[in-house]
Parts: sequence; structure tokens; C-alpha cells
Amino acid sequence: MGDVAMVAPVLVALRRNYPNLRITVLTPKFLQPFFREVGNIEFFAPDLKGRHKGVAGLLRLGRDLGRFDMVADLHDVLRSKGLCRLMKLRGTRIERIDKGRAEKKMLTAPENKQRVQLKTTVERYREVFVRLGFDLPEIPLPSRIRYPMSEAVARLAGAHDGTWIGVSPFAQHEGKIYPLDKMREVMLRLARIPGARIFVFGGGDAEKAYAEEVAALRDNIVSVIGRIRLGQEMELISNLDLMVSMDSSGLHMSSLVGLPVVSVWGATHPFAGFYGFGQDPALAVQVDMPCRPCSVYGNKPCLFGDYRCMRQITPGMIVSRVCGRLGVEIPSGNAD
Repeated sequence: MGDVAMVAPVLVALRRNYPNLRITVLTPKFLQPFFREVGNIEFFAPDLKGRHKGVAGLLRLGRDLGRFDMVADLHDVLRSKGLCRLMKLRGTRIERIDKGRAEKKMLTAPENKQRVQLKTTVERYREVFVRLGFDLPEIPLPSRIRYPMSEAVARLAGAHDGTWIGVSPFAQHEGKIYPLDKMREVMLRLARIPGARIFVFGGGDAEKAYAEEVAALRDNIVSVIGRIRLGQEMELISNLDLMVSMDSSGLHMSSLVGLPVVSVWGATHPFAGFYGFGQDPALAVQVDMPCRPCSVYGNKPCLFGDYRCMRQITPGMIVSRVCGRLGVEIPSGNAD
């Protein structure tokens, strides 16, 4: 989801420079709200579990898509490579992302890590369109956007008469998840900020159960999991005052609307190029360790088996960063 969200700022710039260009984005339907700011855009949602499943499905997908003058492969995986080969047979010009795999391997090497800032994913996307011949000298930073809230979102959120803080505590891989017992303490402490309202984001049954368990402890903690759709989540996120997120989609969804994010990093690192576009580097919470980063995506087992890169981050470090950004006093003591 984060990779898809980071495409949007590039397409915003592309549309701004080329208002008459016909743009079609191949992406699942539920991710289409990420492109709300692009304007005049078409979508094709593949049916990867049905009509477009497997090799035969890939051939059908190529036929269903029709003809294009150019294709920007921003994914560079087996399916997209196969699809591009089909398109190329029809004379379509193809350019694909350079993921910088060799550089990322050096960044995450067990020994002699090359700890340098690599190109951002947004920049790598931009380069694809430049190679296709488009003039994109830079990608403007997202503006601070506040969307009108639909009735369902407004009813869930309540009156915005205080400080709204989002918390997105989950990620696809364990190496990117702050220990949930510690995150519970973070949320309980943030809930003690006068006038604060805490919204917990995520998806899935286990995540929903955790969020509802925490929400039951304080009247001003609200789980939104399973209660609103992704597009409605974007409405709510745009009206927050700050987000707390892992290296995950919550970071990138917030970046799309210019919302500041206090992000928490463990096995992964902003140097790999996946930091939120336009986010302040000073808001990243992390502990320097010889073994970090051990992974680009957080999917490798911890060398020590305990993800100490996350466990050495105290709840107070996160709460302090949040309160400093909001300009409010840090709640005293531990959460009760």
C-alpha cells in the first residue's frame, strides 16, 4: 500500500505539467482513493483471483487493457514484467523502476554496512517518467489538505474540538512493528493530553481485537478498524493534527495530505528510501545499532530473535516526540 501511495505525488506533478495526457493506473480498486489529487485519471482494477489469475489470466489482462503508447512499470515484479513483454510486442514503449537492489543490499549487509541515504522511492518513480521523455524536474511536496468528512466519518470521529492524533501501530512484517504492549502505553499516555482524541488505524481481525481492547480503556481512544473504508480513512487522516505510524501505509497515507507523522523504525531505516514524502526527518524515532538496518522491508528474522531495535525505543521517546511536534506538555508519569 505504501508503494502505491508514493506513486500519487509523481502523477500529480505529471498531470500538472501535461494536462491533456491520458493516464491509466493499473491498481486494485480499494487503493484508488490514494489518487484523489491527481485529477482526470482512469483506473483499471485487475481481477487477480479470477479472470486475471495465473499465466492465462495475465494474457487476458494484456488483452483487456488494450493498447498504450507508453507503460511505466513502477513495480518491477514477475507479473508486471510479463505484462510489459506483452505490451512491448504491440509496439508500446516500456520503462521500469530501478529499485537500486545492489545499493540496498550494501545498506543492509550483516557487516560493513554502507549507511548512506539512498534515492527515495518517489525519486525512483520520477526517473521512470523522465526516461519516457516527460519533463519532471521535481516533485512538489504535498500541500496540507483537509477533506470534508462524510456523514459516517463525522459520526465516528465526533466534534473536532481538541487535538486529534492517529496511531497506525501495525505493519506487514514483525521487524517494523513496535511491541504492542509498549504501543498500548504510548496510546494511553497520549490520551492524557488535555482535549486529545486518539484514533487507531489498521486492518484484520487480530488488529481489530487489539485496537478495541485499547479503546475500551479510555473514552477518548477510538478504533476505526472495520468501521470505515479506505477512502473514508483518508478523510479522517486529513483532519488529524498528527499521526504516529510504523514504516507502513499509515506513514504514506498521511504524507499524501501533508499530515506530520512521528514514525517508529526498527529493522528498516529511512536511508532505504521509504521515508514519508515531505516528512520531517527529525520526527523519525529510532535507535542506532550496529545491526540496523538488517532489512529493506522488515521481513528478515532478527539476528538476536527479539527485535531489540524496537524494544530499546521507550514509550516516552515516542510520546516526547509527539508532544514536541504538537507543542503541548508531556503527560507526566506512566500510563495507569
